[in-house]
Amino acid sequence: MLKRLAPAAIVMATAFAGPSAALDLETMSAEERALFRAEVRSYLLENPEVIMEAVRSLEQRQAEAQEEADLALVSDNADALFDDGFSFVGGNPDGDITLVEFMDYRCGYCKRAYGEVEKLLEADGNIRFVVKEFPILGEQSVLASRYVIAAKQLAGDEAYKSLHDALMAFNGDITLPALHRLAATYGLDSAAIEDRMNDDAITEEIAATRALAQKLQITGTPTFVMHDEMLRGYLPFDQMRAILEEKRDL
Repeated sequence: MLKRLAPAAIVMATAFAGPSAALDLETMSAEERALFRAEVRSYLLENPEVIMEAVRSLEQRQAEAQEEADLALVSDNADALFDDGFSFVGGNPDGDITLVEFMDYRCGYCKRAYGEVEKLLEADGNIRFVVKEFPILGEQSVLASRYVIAAKQLAGDEAYKSLHDALMAFNGDITLPALHRLAATYGLDSAAIEDRMNDDAITEEIAATRALAQKLQITGTPTFVMHDEMLRGYLPFDQMRAILEEKRDL
C-alpha cells in the first residue's frame, strides 16, 4: 500500500494532519521506511514552498497559543499589574485604558520607547500610565531605580517623574554623583534621597515587581501591558495607537 501512496499524500498526512492521522513508522519494515523517506524527500525538493507553508502554520499556532497564555497571565495578575499601591501612575489617572510598562534605565529600547509613550499620552489624553521599575541590566540599573523610588517616597510623584524623565534621556554612567546632580537640578534633597534608597520598603517594592515579572514570564525590557494584552518589546507610536484603538472598540 505504501508504494502506491503519492508523495503529496504522504507529506500532507505527516506535515499537516494531526497526530492521530500520522503514519505509524514503527509498524513499517525497513524497506517501507526507506521508501517513505525517499518519497518525502523527493516531494519536498520538488515543492520547497511546502516547507515554508508548514513553518508559517507552526509560527501562527505558536503565536496564537502565546497570546492566549498572555491573556490568562494578565487576567490572573490584574491587581498586581494595575493597582499595586506603589508604582508611579501618570498620564490620566482616570483614563479608560491602562498602559503598564516594565522598564530599565539602562535599556536602549526603553529610552527609544520613552518618546513614543510620551507622544501617545499627550496625543490621547485618556490613558492611565503605570511604570514598573524593573532593573535587570546590572548595578547601575538597580541604583537608578532605588534612587527614583526613594525620591517618590520622600517628595512625591512630581519628583519621581522629573528624575524618571531625566534618566530616560541620560546616556552616561549612572553613579551616585550623577544622580545627585540630577536631583539638584530639580531642587530635591539628594542627601535625604540617598539615606532612603536602601530602605527595606524599596527592596521589597523592587522584589515584588521582579516576582510579578516572573509570573508574567517577562524577561526583557521594555514590556508593556495595554488593557488585557501583553506587548513584548519596543513598539512605535503608530502601532501602539492602533492597538489602543482596537482595545477601545472591544
